[in-house]
Amino acid sequence: MPNPKRRHSKARTGRRRAHDFLTASGVAECPNCHEKARLPHRVCTKCGYYKGREVVEVKGTK
Repeated sequence: MPNPKRRHSKARTGRRRAHDFLTASGVAECPNCHEKARLPHRVCTKCGYYKGREVVEVKGTK
């Protein structure tokens, strides 16, 4: 099994790790209740609507 011949410098390691960060997930606006708390392709947690239909009945809305 091959082993590394030379040690990688801190700069080279840092350049490689510069792209390892996580990106924040985008938050979409719910077209029904206009809340900015809905994740893309998910049911709105405030009103329970997805694609114009009520999918989940949320307590306290009706």
